[in-house]
Amino acid sequence: MEAVNTLFSKQQLESLSEESHAPLYYQLYALLKNAILNGTLEHGNQMPTELQLAEAFGVSRITAKRAMDELAAENLVERRRGKGTHVIYEYKQQPVKAPLVGMLQEIESMARHSDVKVRSCELLQPPAEIREELGLEAGETALLLERTRSRDGAPFGYYVSWTSGLEGKVTARQFSTTPRLEIFRKHGLEFAHVTQTLSAEAADAESARELQTAVGAPLLSLTRRSYSKIDGKEQLVDILHVLYHPDRFQYQMDLKGADS
Repeated sequence: MEAVNTLFSKQQLESLSEESHAPLYYQLYALLKNAILNGTLEHGNQMPTELQLAEAFGVSRITAKRAMDELAAENLVERRRGKGTHVIYEYKQQPVKAPLVGMLQEIESMARHSDVKVRSCELLQPPAEIREELGLEAGETALLLERTRSRDGAPFGYYVSWTSGLEGKVTARQFSTTPRLEIFRKHGLEFAHVTQTLSAEAADAESARELQTAVGAPLLSLTRRSYSKIDGKEQLVDILHVLYHPDRFQYQMDLKGADS
């Protein structure tokens, strides 16, 4: 069994707060669940005991027990008297294929039914890793776009993207009133292929500020890479990283077979 302090960062261990909208047991449950879903706690691993969790996170054993009960109710862990609690969820990383047109329509629909605040919209030289992925030369620029989306005044998503290949100038004002994909189409950029990776990560100071949560709080992380057809070949032109507040956003897919 791994020690609690090797599974969670110091920020995560100190992230549970009575001032949060979510009760303490739920905050602890969310941290544990993310550790199971992302493979930190693997199938067959023994979970920390309620006492260890209580001491590490500074909560009562009743709170720790309720968090573990929630995990058991979702069939993520199995509790056996005298043998402890073990992970029964099997982490498997594999891509899910879905129709691109429908997915992009859903993205635009969400954009139209939420409020956005543009934090940054500038042509800048990307970090080396981004530059290499986008196939840019040293000194070349790409569009850095940072936004926070909210609904009913509550921020649910913090978006950071780097985009190359746009024709003409774009402005922050455009992105504050029009979905990003619609603006891209008007500036000669159409996506032919999109890949997405879902994960979880702890909020840093910046994302915690934008999403009005605590540093170290668990967030849903999505990285989307979008490709365009250029001279008959697919080329990566857009890298988007989004952090979602788990209490205010759910990512749901309804996939059907080709013969449905």
